[in-house]
Amino acid sequence: MKRKVTAIIAVMMVLILVLSACAKPEAPAATEPDVIKIGVFQPLTGANAAGGEIELYGTKLANELFPEVLGKKVELVIVDNKSDKVEAANAAARLIEKEKVVAIIGSWGSSLSMAAGDAVKNAKIPAVAASATNPLVTLNNDFYFRVCFLDPFQGNVMANYAFNKLGAKTAAIIQEVSSDYSVGLAKFFTDSFKELTGDANAVVGIANYTTGDQDFSAQLINIKQMNPDVIFAPGNFTESALLIKQARQLGIDIPFLGGDTWETPEFVEIGGEAVEGVVFSTFFASEVPMTEMSKVFLEEYAKRNDNEPAAVTALGFDAYLVIIDAIKRANSIDPVAIRDAIAATEGFEGAAGIITLDENGDAVKSAVIKTVKEGKFTFMDIVEPVN
Repeated sequence: MKRKVTAIIAVMMVLILVLSACAKPEAPAATEPDVIKIGVFQPLTGANAAGGEIELYGTKLANELFPEVLGKKVELVIVDNKSDKVEAANAAARLIEKEKVVAIIGSWGSSLSMAAGDAVKNAKIPAVAASATNPLVTLNNDFYFRVCFLDPFQGNVMANYAFNKLGAKTAAIIQEVSSDYSVGLAKFFTDSFKELTGDANAVVGIANYTTGDQDFSAQLINIKQMNPDVIFAPGNFTESALLIKQARQLGIDIPFLGGDTWETPEFVEIGGEAVEGVVFSTFFASEVPMTEMSKVFLEEYAKRNDNEPAAVTALGFDAYLVIIDAIKRANSIDPVAIRDAIAATEGFEGAAGIITLDENGDAVKSAVIKTVKEGKFTFMDIVEPVN
């Protein structure tokens, strides 16, 4: 009997040990990270690298000046989208899946922003574009926002300039057909210009080229024969500068108008004297500080640089501030809570003006018109949006 009891006790001890070994340890209580990660995807190599670099600079400057929120350090996780749509989608996915960011900034270039749209929407991670102006960036995407105006407004601003300031009755379009930004902006200019002139045939011709092209002689010779009063040629800074330079070499002295992408140092460096006098729309002018934050931005930028800041640098600065402000108001690092706070942004003082986001997540902003004078981007006028 004693042996039986001893055997039973031994078996029970073995069972206890086995069950103890198999039992899953309790998971430690979840803790919030000490660092808040904000992702940034920009074209830092490839055709759009110059634009991506100057926009990123603004975001880095804002992070340097405002490095904390909710008592935690904010870390920028920066990924190069290589000026490529597929790479842009991959960059956004990496920031979401691997880096576990709570929000994303980017990208310079509407096409690159649009390429990341599904990734942020499906993962429910808010993204803020600094300078992507194509309406499709935020359309039907509750998780994408922007701190700049849209192309319909920009196209209308430049059509009004052509018609009212230059007295133009006819125009020609030269567009970068591989760029959603260029094609979209050209369309909005065309629609507004036709309406202003009351002439369905006011746009006498449209010429196309592709990103990376360097010879525009065929398009320019064709346009020259049409003899328009003005040429609207929104496109990437490199190709646009080469286009205008070749136009002047062919004896075409017709005024050239463009969009915000022209405000890049490379545009003047490549175009030289040929781009003197061109006129374009943009987002910000250091000559006209719009808010108290404009003054802070300009002062801090001047401490670190000898040149004037580009408009997209101010917008890159603002995109960061809008996210930080949203995290503060949400009092949370939950991406959905941050998204909801961003959507409610109203009357926020950014470096490039007051930011109020509409029901589509788009900023209602004024436009700045600049020209190139003595090799520098020079302020001409501010155009307010029509309510």
